[in-house]
Amino acid sequence: MLLTVVLITAYFMLLAAVARFTARQSDNDTFYSGRRRSPWWAVAFGMLGASLSGVTFVSVPGMVMASDMTYMQMCLGFIPGYALVAFVLLPVYYGLGLTSIYTYLDRRFGLTAYRTGSAFFLLSKLLGASVRLYLVCLILQRLVFDTIGLPFWLTAVVILLLIWLYTHRGGIGTIVWTDCLQTFVLLIALVLIIGALFQAQGWGIGDAYRAVRGSSMSRIFEFGDWMSRQYFWKQFLSGAFIVVVMTGLDQDMMQKNLTCRTLHESQKNMIVNGLLYVPVNLLFLSMGVMMYLFAAHHAIDLPSSGDEVLPLLCGGGYLGQGALAFFTLGIVAAALSSADSALTALTTATCVDLFNRPADERLRRRVHVGMAVLLLFIILLFRALNNTSVIDAVYIIASYTYGPLLGLFAFGLFVPERCKPAPRAIPFICIAAPIICYLLSTFAATHFGYHFSYELLLLNGALTALGLWVMRVDSF
Repeated sequence: MLLTVVLITAYFMLLAAVARFTARQSDNDTFYSGRRRSPWWAVAFGMLGASLSGVTFVSVPGMVMASDMTYMQMCLGFIPGYALVAFVLLPVYYGLGLTSIYTYLDRRFGLTAYRTGSAFFLLSKLLGASVRLYLVCLILQRLVFDTIGLPFWLTAVVILLLIWLYTHRGGIGTIVWTDCLQTFVLLIALVLIIGALFQAQGWGIGDAYRAVRGSSMSRIFEFGDWMSRQYFWKQFLSGAFIVVVMTGLDQDMMQKNLTCRTLHESQKNMIVNGLLYVPVNLLFLSMGVMMYLFAAHHAIDLPSSGDEVLPLLCGGGYLGQGALAFFTLGIVAAALSSADSALTALTTATCVDLFNRPADERLRRRVHVGMAVLLLFIILLFRALNNTSVIDAVYIIASYTYGPLLGLFAFGLFVPERCKPAPRAIPFICIAAPIICYLLSTFAATHFGYHFSYELLLLNGALTALGLWVMRVDSF
């Protein structure tokens, strides 16, 4: 336990040092765009950690029992998704010199579409970031802070306070570099946990490779059952469009990309980031197979939820105290890497999109504090409800909110400029599309046994675009 506390303390001190060094110029230009001076390789490496949240750190290894390694099909789909972002969306953003990507909707459709798109982002990001932080706080509370008597609310306050402290001055200019540190720590923690599994099983690299490859859980491709949620083309195409929406249409992720010096460098960052995602997730899934093989070999009684397996093995003393320290440090790094940029993006969208006052530094500081307090409130609300089904529902709701963004941007980019939807109809269309998707999903599952997976996102976007087309007002 002492080793865990020492490592976390040292890690936060290192984060503070990086933040202090990178925030020597504290102004809105640095906070919002990093003065567009970030090296592309630093953005690419840091974005990898931001994509791998603390939830991913425990969920991806845990999913192999239920779905083997079929998640790799979606990871392969990420590659064309990143290419679409690089060569379709980034030229638009750089060409318009955007700080908030939703400003494009204002240029294309007007203020109503602009505010609607930004509002959907704010809702989705608030819910998603709060859930991720809540789950990480919960794991840390059970493994570390309960033993030293810290209450949950204080754990949440301390984590959010630390995030605020190292982001409030430098903003995205600081996050580019702290994310690099956090990605490095996350990957080191992953490798060290795998090393602990090697040692516990007496494996070398060749032994582990043969064990993973020989396991039935190492299955990657599913081409047989098109009704299955793991069917290859569902996963592959969904992976591509998830990247387009959750990276290319997400202010959180794109704000980092827009700190690169040029469009060409930002495009290199996108492609490299997409390629890095494949081997890293393969490593996470391989670790998942290894931990289930380890549990079977030692007759360990595992929980039914895959998300609880890795915390159990590391926190239950099965892999030694070092594994607990590495695991704790890894999820802290993964959680902060996604939460710090989320807090900055929420501040940016509020100041630029909702208040339209990007130059007001005093407002930016107040909004940054307010967003941190709002995240804390939602986290404590989840704790009070103490119901994991609520968390699942929030994830589902958050996934629905990206569909209208996909429809708005697709209509704007691929429909002739003279076609514009009636402004008053836009909010109603963007609200109606997710509701219709939910009804169709329920109907298909009840009457046909067909369970939508991530392809529901495509349907959501298509319905939004169709509604915009029906309500268009052509101008000549």
